Amino acid sequence: MSVVRFYRGEQIPLEMHKTRIVQKLNLIPVERRLAAITEAGNNTFLLKNRDVYLDLLTDSGVNAMSDRQLAAMMETDDSYAGSETYFKLEKKIQEIFGKKYFLPAHQGRACEHILAKAYVKPGSVVPMNYHFTTTKAHIVLQGGTIEEVLIDEGLKVTSDHPFKGDIDLDKLRRLFEQYGADRIPFVRMEAGTNLIGGQPFSLANLLAIRELCDEFGIMLVLDASLLADNLYFIKEREAEYQQRSIPEITRIIADCSDIIYFSARKLGCARGGGICTNNEEAYKAMRELVTLYEGFLTYGGMSVREIEALAVGLEETMDEDMISHAPQFIAYMVQELQKHGIPVVTPAGGLGCHLDAGRFVEHIPQSQYPAGALAAALYIASGVRGMERGTLSEAREPDGKEKYADMELVRLALPRRVFTLSQVKYTIDRILWLYDNRKLIEGLAFVEEPNVLRFFFGKLKPVSDWQSRLVAQFRQDFSNGL
Repeated sequence: MSVVRFYRGEQIPLEMHKTRIVQKLNLIPVERRLAAITEAGNNTFLLKNRDVYLDLLTDSGVNAMSDRQLAAMMETDDSYAGSETYFKLEKKIQEIFGKKYFLPAHQGRACEHILAKAYVKPGSVVPMNYHFTTTKAHIVLQGGTIEEVLIDEGLKVTSDHPFKGDIDLDKLRRLFEQYGADRIPFVRMEAGTNLIGGQPFSLANLLAIRELCDEFGIMLVLDASLLADNLYFIKEREAEYQQRSIPEITRIIADCSDIIYFSARKLGCARGGGICTNNEEAYKAMRELVTLYEGFLTYGGMSVREIEALAVGLEETMDEDMISHAPQFIAYMVQELQKHGIPVVTPAGGLGCHLDAGRFVEHIPQSQYPAGALAAALYIASGVRGMERGTLSEAREPDGKEKYADMELVRLALPRRVFTLSQVKYTIDRILWLYDNRKLIEGLAFVEEPNVLRFFFGKLKPVSDWQSRLVAQFRQDFSNGL
């Protein structure tokens, strides 16, 4: 991926791939969009894809595969045990990460489950730069707690700090001194911290964490699901590594980590996941759990076709053109929205463009889920499906009180090599219209609230008839209703 300045002065990201297979999209009228979001309980997860024009919900499992990956999927060995396809992936893991042992799993949260079952017990404390929803849930279900030790800059929505995903080393040391290795099974470092806007960590910070973990005898675990974005930002923003290759930076990161786990739905543009380590004791502690919960050790809940695709996808992740695509599209979207005063997370991170709902609809109290309301309004106005990353994505406190999120964000994920620049520009245009009419947007209230991971399948209703009024204004401004 390259950013090119055109003859007339415009500077835009230039795709370094061509589209050879296409999938038809639908842009349904605004009245049908209102009906669809109502049927979905104002939860974008529950929308039917046939009612979605641009699906910016996530990059998980929806990145475009390459021609080499599709070709590899035809060369599978589908043996239940001892498949050559597995050994091909194992060899690629060893080549890229330098890790001897590899345990496959059906996706990233399955890896979190295995890690939590193996290492977390009642009273355990797991420090991390920032939590992810499923990670936290698995740790809590095992009786543990998490401690976020993110740098203070990480929770500033608007910032110019290049590595907002860094851990505060002083905070981490205090936790180590307070609890010790007996209660801290590992430190979890998330590449491209998902819930604060896809913000990366620096390699300097990771190296310092490694030293601190060695001092106290504590394992360092890396969630590498968003590693591709983090690699791009280290090379772009960390002066010491700008002349190093992506494979070299990857190996330094891997050497810092006792255990690496990842979702292949993100890293590698396939579907599946895995855990890798050089620690034989850790491998043995987890392999029986993989067999019990996922499948045999040479498939682990993955199809062999996906294993073949993943081996190629991991190799392609070492290509600078490949890993730069999403961050540069995201940066373009962020810059264009900023030009018009739209509140977004800065600096532009990985994963997606993140609207700051806390400022976009600042008149909506957190108790009425402003990010959820904005995500619903955006779908009505555009047919674009984003994801709420705010208070809806949190869990209630044990006493039933609402836990308000540090940030109220709407994530507009940009899967790799999927959407065109004209589609990004369409999304920007509808966001501009929505911002001009933001006072029409009001809050949401639960009508069906699950106890665990409520943002996946909970249902809500608008607190007034604000959605009908939004549709009427849209009709007035866009006569064709699209």
